Amino acid sequence: MKAKFQEINNNSITSMTKKCLQIAVIMLLSFTSIQAQDKKAKDLLNEVTSKIKSYDNIVIDFKYSLNNSKENINQDSKGNVTMKGNQYVLNFMGVTKIFDGQKTYTIVPEDEEVTITKINEKDDNAITPSKMLTFFNSGYKYTMDIVQNVKGRKIQYIKLVPTSGKDQRKEILLGIDVQTKHIYNLIETGKNGTKTTLTVNSFKTNQPLSKNQFTFVASKYPKYYINKLD
Repeated sequence: MKAKFQEINNNSITSMTKKCLQIAVIMLLSFTSIQAQDKKAKDLLNEVTSKIKSYDNIVIDFKYSLNNSKENINQDSKGNVTMKGNQYVLNFMGVTKIFDGQKTYTIVPEDEEVTITKINEKDDNAITPSKMLTFFNSGYKYTMDIVQNVKGRKIQYIKLVPTSGKDQRKEILLGIDVQTKHIYNLIETGKNGTKTTLTVNSFKTNQPLSKNQFTFVASKYPKYYINKLD
């Protein structure tokens, strides 16, 4: 299958800059300040997680940008995703992915092909849209970053630094709407200079969904080749 959908990469690497402190008093004060900042960031992330878990379902329209000035790459794409628990329907770059809680169905109209795979829930590298909204709960160090005013919305950024030495990303900036506690955007910078930005254009919750919203119906694709990998 000609894969067109590229999921957000879950591996990243960086090291936190250590300040050179000349006297013990300054070192102590700096340490205390960093700890307080980390706690504030953690508290905000906890609020985001609690808010997300309070919804029955979430429907998001988003923009995905990929930029690398050295390689002269500048790509923009739009998509949407509907989530309920760990189930989802994702439409992105002409490809539809349906996850019913057990299997993923990747539908590629251009190739007239459906690929069916079973998700290994123990695989940390298996990124799903639902994980995208709570991925920050483990595997990262975090500190409060800048605050920006975006069309009247106060967006607080939190800098996430992966703790795994295998990660290829330098850092992640997670923008959170201070009032709604919804994620506004996610800016990921890789060691190779590639920057990917996911911006939420529309965030709707508790929408009326079809009973078969997350069910793959084979009869809708009579001429498609069904490729079962599991």
